[in-house]
Amino acid sequence: MEEQFRPKETVGGSSPSRGTRATYGDRASRATPNFHISPDIPAATKDRDTIWLMAGRQLKDVVRAFGARDELSFRRAILEIIEEEEARHHFAIARDLRALLAAGSSSDLSQGVFALPDAPKSRDGEWDLVEVRMPSVELSDLVLDGKSIELLEGLSYEAARWEMVDAAGVPRRQKLLLTGPAGTGKTSAAEALASALGWPLAVVSVDTVVSSYLGETASNLRRVFDFAQQHRLVLVFDEFDALGRMRDDSSEHGEMKRVVSSFLQFLERYRGPSFIVAITNYPGLLDFALWRRFDEIGEFRLPSVHAIRRLLRVRSRSMPDKPFAIEATATALKGLPHAAVEKFVNDVRRRQALAEVVTPELVAEDLNNIRRRPW
Repeated sequence: MEEQFRPKETVGGSSPSRGTRATYGDRASRATPNFHISPDIPAATKDRDTIWLMAGRQLKDVVRAFGARDELSFRRAILEIIEEEEARHHFAIARDLRALLAAGSSSDLSQGVFALPDAPKSRDGEWDLVEVRMPSVELSDLVLDGKSIELLEGLSYEAARWEMVDAAGVPRRQKLLLTGPAGTGKTSAAEALASALGWPLAVVSVDTVVSSYLGETASNLRRVFDFAQQHRLVLVFDEFDALGRMRDDSSEHGEMKRVVSSFLQFLERYRGPSFIVAITNYPGLLDFALWRRFDEIGEFRLPSVHAIRRLLRVRSRSMPDKPFAIEATATALKGLPHAAVEKFVNDVRRRQALAEVVTPELVAEDLNNIRRRPW
């Protein structure tokens, strides 16, 4: 007779025992447990059995990735646990896990245990074409409009399940263009996307990629895309308009026009494991043919007064004393980008670190300096 699996019942039969409370739910992408559960076991007990098994599988994934020194798989397994905890409204443990994961990303121990891929080099081997590091900005750190947050969350959710998308024969969304005024959080959004996925962040050094040698810029771009083909990461082209200017621009010489054509080909053909993000403050300068090569376009705008209030509260949470009024300061910063709000808070925090007393006059001086300078 086939052996039946029966977990230890708890008093009252309504909640799992302490040993089975690790709640990591089943997903459509996971395999069904390969043992027999008797049909006469209550459905609630079967659910607890499945949850218990999923917890064990995820813990195995964590240990296996750690043993293999595979940081990408390690972070992905931890993020999967975090998502399950959040889905079951265990927000405290999810928040703590995210904090520990973010802290570990920047520690010397993390760098010693997990190895980031080596950056591709220029032809002479002297310069790195990209800067590779683990991200330190989380989605929860961003203060953006709901549409932008929804886009980032949707893309990160989908990218973690690309195998399901591939199985359905649907094209992946893995090429994102972010546009908007300077200082509105575009680069931070790309970094937060990498954090949500648990992937390294690779920022392209545009000044290094663009070479004075004939044909070398296109070769450098090929090396960058080959790198993204070999590793799973979020590849960011910041100040993208330096590479993607319109080819009918009379101020551009023939070499840069060929670079745009090469980039179009590389981007259109790319089907690798990475996420490509291009960022520009000047969308009007981009070649028209580039726009349709991106799967999604995120438009970032200057923050509203309400968003500025939120950003002031978030960035000043660690301040023991706030020598400024949130409402009045938000009104004074109206029309300025996110970067201006962050600089104001950092300026005040710097004064608090260097002086015993920060007077309203000093705060007003910082605020006026922020409003006068260009952004």
